[in-house]
Amino acid sequence: MTTALVRPRSGKILGGVCAALAVRFGLPKFLVRLGFIIFGLVGVGELAYIVLWIIIPKAPV
Repeated sequence: MTTALVRPRSGKILGGVCAALAVRFGLPKFLVRLGFIIFGLVGVGELAYIVLWIIIPKAPV
């Protein structure tokens, strides 16, 4: 059984994208956040984060 890709209402820092990806793929949140920081230094992390923030729906209440 796979977990749906939704942004959580708790456990998030900014938009919940990293938390959603961490839960979906079973990774620690800090690794996903570190990945976005590294990609941000290269220049694609911010764009990827914004696109995923728009695409991934919020978790239902």
